[in-house]
Amino acid sequence: MMRKVLTFIMAGGKGERLWPLTKDRTKPAVPFGGIYRIIDFTLSNCVNSGLRKIYVLTQYKSASLQRHIRLGWNILSSELGEYIELLPAQQRIGESWYLGTADAIYQNFYTVEIDKPDEVLILAGDHIYKMNYYTMIDFHREVDADLTVGVVEVEKERSSHLGVVEVDNLGRVRGFQEKPAKPKTIPHQPDKVYASMGIYVFKHPVLEAELQEDAQKKNSSHDFGKDIIPQMLKKNLKVAAFNFIDENKKEAKYWRDIGTIDAYYEANMDLVAVDPVFNLYDKEWPIRTYQEQFPAGKTVFSGEEVAGRVGLVLDSLMCGGCIVSGGRVQRSILSPNVRINSYSQIYESILLEGVNVGRYAKIKRAIVDKDVVIPQGMVIGYDLEEDKKKFAVSDTGIVVVAKGTVI
Repeated sequence: MMRKVLTFIMAGGKGERLWPLTKDRTKPAVPFGGIYRIIDFTLSNCVNSGLRKIYVLTQYKSASLQRHIRLGWNILSSELGEYIELLPAQQRIGESWYLGTADAIYQNFYTVEIDKPDEVLILAGDHIYKMNYYTMIDFHREVDADLTVGVVEVEKERSSHLGVVEVDNLGRVRGFQEKPAKPKTIPHQPDKVYASMGIYVFKHPVLEAELQEDAQKKNSSHDFGKDIIPQMLKKNLKVAAFNFIDENKKEAKYWRDIGTIDAYYEANMDLVAVDPVFNLYDKEWPIRTYQEQFPAGKTVFSGEEVAGRVGLVLDSLMCGGCIVSGGRVQRSILSPNVRINSYSQIYESILLEGVNVGRYAKIKRAIVDKDVVIPQGMVIGYDLEEDKKKFAVSDTGIVVVAKGTVI
């Protein structure tokens, strides 16, 4: 049965609220958790779920994403009709690039006609979670829905950043609200709402008809949540909600939309907790990625009788190629090939690949993008007014040093 499902991953987002991490790359290509890219979590869910026909739709600054997928995700057998293929925006049916999530699928509908699947699964490529998509597809078939929307329970106060799905007592979708101030809550749970996960399972003929109708509308934003779902509800088509079943095996369900710098920072910091909320070490649900060849990470203690010169890493993730030479790192993530020099101090920070921290430097609650050289004695994260003159600073005071910054 799994051969009858075709999967699309939407990976063209600008990620404007993640600026400057998205200055040179699309949001799904932003590094996460040391060795991963954000899209690795969606792709791993697909492969772990047994889905083997996957198109990744790209548009905005996609060079690093394309390279990552070419090098790290060339794992399926084309001889068996399996693939993970990139579909860049090509203006196939007119002068416009992708105008919205629905238009992106519409412009590539020729691929659906080639494969002739029973269902089409549409996924967002920019969330962190673990999910067996086949559980949702089986549910979709059991209830004989025209469309099934993946939803997750979240606190009502978080609704202003999310798409909220209104559901009746029978689990059928009755409405969709985009970032509402006064959201429709879950029946019998007045403090919670169903957030749209950006996951949709369509019957093939239904998707084709709805996309063609939407494409003719001049005033449409060509978006699944804002346009396609309301259009289907007006016709009384069967739209079901599927409540997220977590494969993370923890008490609380873990689904993170890391669309802002603060949310991105917090999700990374989840990983350095003593008992991480999100488990990267589960062999039954592996998260795949592409890793370059680096030697093992190394800490160096010089042996000199000088106070404060010790290579120390506590409660942190340290990737291959890292050298901590006489510096101190605590509750931080060191991506591959990071160098920490003597007497420097790194606290609650995320250093991306190739960052070099000079002697006596102090960094706290910061994100330093790839290949930045931090000069000797530099202080970041201790005086936010001073930091704002040189770097981006988030609402909660996370300092972001952009890729390519020369200090």
